[in-house]
Formats: sequence, C-alpha cells, structure tokens
Amino acid sequence: MPRFGRMAGARHAGSGFLECYARRMTELRRDLTLTRGIAIVVGITIGTGVFLKSAPMAQAVGSPGLVMAAWAAAGLVATFGALCFAELGTLMPHAGGEYLYLRAAFGDLSGFLYVCMSFVIGAASLAAYGAAFAIFLSDLTPLPAAWVQYDVRLFGESFVWEFGLRQVLGIAVIVIFTAVNLAGVAFGGRVQTFLTSLKVVALVGLIIGVFVFVPAGGAEDLATATQGGASDAAGSALTASAFGAAMLAALWAYSGWQYLPMTASEVRDPAKNVPRAVIGGGLLVVVLYLLVNAAYFYALPFDAVVTSSSTAYPNAPAVGARAAQQFLGSDALAIAALIFLISTVGSLNGVLLTRARVPYAAAKDKLFFECFGRVSAASGVPSTSIVLHGLFAVLFAVSGTFDQLTNLATLMYVLGWGLSGMALIVLRRKMAQAARPYPVPAYPWVPLLFVLVMTGILVSAFLESPTEAGAALLLLALGVPLYPLFHRRARPAIEPTPPA
Repeated sequence: MPRFGRMAGARHAGSGFLECYARRMTELRRDLTLTRGIAIVVGITIGTGVFLKSAPMAQAVGSPGLVMAAWAAAGLVATFGALCFAELGTLMPHAGGEYLYLRAAFGDLSGFLYVCMSFVIGAASLAAYGAAFAIFLSDLTPLPAAWVQYDVRLFGESFVWEFGLRQVLGIAVIVIFTAVNLAGVAFGGRVQTFLTSLKVVALVGLIIGVFVFVPAGGAEDLATATQGGASDAAGSALTASAFGAAMLAALWAYSGWQYLPMTASEVRDPAKNVPRAVIGGGLLVVVLYLLVNAAYFYALPFDAVVTSSSTAYPNAPAVGARAAQQFLGSDALAIAALIFLISTVGSLNGVLLTRARVPYAAAKDKLFFECFGRVSAASGVPSTSIVLHGLFAVLFAVSGTFDQLTNLATLMYVLGWGLSGMALIVLRRKMAQAARPYPVPAYPWVPLLFVLVMTGILVSAFLESPTEAGAALLLLALGVPLYPLFHRRARPAIEPTPPA
C-alpha cells in the first residue's frame, strides 16, 4: 500500500475510534431488562416507609382504621400516578423522566426548575435512607449519643440538630453505593435485583410470621382497623389536613413508580417494558403494603404503633421490628433490623441509579451544568452526576432527621407528580399525532383525579408541616436566578416518536 494510503487508512481508523469513543462518552447503554426494571420500581418503593411511616401516620389520624384508609388511598393515588407515568414514559422513552414531560408541556423554565428540584429530591432521599440505615443499625448494636447538639429555630418551629456516629454511618453507606453505581448500570441493576428479591422475601416472611405465629388475640386489634373515627390517641377530631399529612407520609413509602421512566433510554424495548414494570411493580407494592400494615395491627395494640420510631419517639424500635418481636421473641430486633438494612440500601441504590439521569438529560440539552452530561467511557454511566448527587446527599445527611428529610423530599415529589399529571393532559393536545404505545385508561379522569389529590396534599402539607413546606419552596426558588445562564443556549426539546 502506498504511504499516503496507509496514512489515510490510519487516519480513517483513528477517526472511527474517536467517533466511537465520543459516542461512548455521551450516550447511555440499554442494559436494563424487564426484570431489572421491575426490580428498580419495587426495590426503590419498598424501602423505609413501610417500616417507619405507620407510626407518624397513627399519630396524625388517631385510629387503626384511618391509618389503613390512608395507606389504601395513597395506594390508589400511586396507581393513578403509575398509569400516567406509563403513558409519559412510552411517549418520550428517553433519560430524564419528569424533566422531559414538563419541558415539553410548559417550556424551558419549568424543565429547568424541575431539574433543580430533582437534584434536591435525590440528595434528600439518599440522606433519608442514610438516616434510616443508622436507625436500623442501632437496633442491632447500641450507638453512642450524638457528639454535638444544637437547638435550631426555622420557619417558626424549633428542632434539635445533632451530629454523631449515626450521621457518620449514614454518610458511609451513601459513599459505598455511589461507588457501586459508578461501576455501570448493568452492575447497579444486578445489585438492585438481588436486594429487591431479598426484601420482598423478607416482607412476605414478616406478613406470614405475624398471621401464623402471633396468638389469635391479635385479631381484636386487626378488627379495630376496620372501624373509622379518631381514637383517644389522636386527642382531637380528625381533620382533612391531618388525613392529608398521613397520606403524605404514605406517599413517601409508595414513591418508586416514577423512577423507571428517568432511565427509559437504558431500558430494552421501553414501549413494552416501561409500562409493564411501572404498573406491575406498583400494584405488587400496594398489595404488600396493605398486608403488612394489617399485620402490624394484628400483632400490636394501637398505642404500640403510635409510640414506635418517629420524630416524636426517636429512640423507640421501628413498628416493623415490634411486630416481628411478637413471633420471633428476643431475637426479633436483630433479625428485623437486618431485613430493614437490606431494604434501605436497596432503595438507596435505586434512587441514586435513577435520579442521576435527570440532570444528565438536561445537561445534554444544554439546560443544566455541562459537567452533569459526562458519561464514563468505561462504565457507560453519568459519572459526574452520580458523584455530585452523592456529595450533596452527604450535606443533607448532617442537616436533618429521617422524618424531616422524607417530608421535604415527598413535598417535592408531590409537586412534580401534580405538574406531570397536568403535562400529560397538555401533551395530549400539543402532541396529538404522536405515537402512544400505552395510553392511560379512563382519560381524562385518571390524570385529573391524580392532579386534584396532589393539590389537596400540598395544601394540607402547608397546614400541617410549615417548616418542611417552607424549606421546599425556598430550595425551589434558589433555582430561578440560575435559569438565565442556560435558556438562551438550550437545545430544542425532544420530540416524541411519530405514529407508524
């Protein structure tokens, strides 16, 4: 071959390598199967809430029947949300989830603010799982008192800020799973599938153990769960805002169905697998949650549920551990704590795996900081976004308690869900000719009811939890001054696939 031919061939080969490398640096891989997709939905959803949130819910509404009603109502709402997100996720099967839907429906500003909000949600959620990890670990081995404590007053309310070994442990588990997710989405998906399998088996074991081995006298407590009305534990008549606060707590436990669409660009055959995983996984969780809460009230008197681990009773065992103790005896706390630890890290892994894809998608559209769009050539994941989520989660981990962090995150969830339901309605008109592999049933009633309930929960949250609501608004407002830095150079929004 002539010299110039060899040189041209070398240049051609070199340019092909560089093009391939550049593509690997910017594109995600479709490594999530249907099984891994279901594992993400179920694995994130079944985390800490089902083991911890029944106590603050009982404190809010005052009777077993109303706690069960709040779980059932939140489950119905979560199902409506899953149906809406199944349509949206197949309409625009790309990385980003709610960011894509809001931007396409309402413009660049709403998309940008959602990315800012998602980053805060992700960090707060990871920190909450870190806090829950320390709570459950303390059931295995006593942890020393906090090294530092301060009384803090914010938005007219007082709370105690503390830092000690609990916070250090929460930070450590965040760092470990940040490293896991840097190894690649296939590896993170396999870890998620394994952890999800363990936690589902453990949850089913708790349900069966209570109903088979707890003495029959527990049926009296379960029978009480079918009765409405506030009990003496509430101390006052039930209000709509109190029931809304209980639903808000339950929605933290149900949050998970919205995560898979954030990774739709990494799901194989998303038109089929996204709705199957979102809806099927969501319904499985609703059934398990109702059964496990029935088990709580079968195994425990209502006062034992009210005084379980929560902000009001920070040193008490989790309600799930107390229920397990009824048939496992003195070994219950250790066994239950181990189960809860597995469940917690499974949710933490899933949240980090999915949330990192939201700012990645916005960065590719030049509507967020460019560094979030970097993809590791070795593992094919948005490595910078994963690391920054982990770092900000560490900051949140030293700033609040489990209930404060989850209330903050859930308020932002609810706001994003409500806007996404509205976006579905807008996109039905705006993109009327687009292909919709999975149209939501009973349209427009399902999205309308979903939006209405989200609005009511937000109103009740401002009445019942003004501190967390004020913090959520403040964090959201911080993104507004940054918007002018990006909107002029942003790329056009992604268009949905036209019908065949």
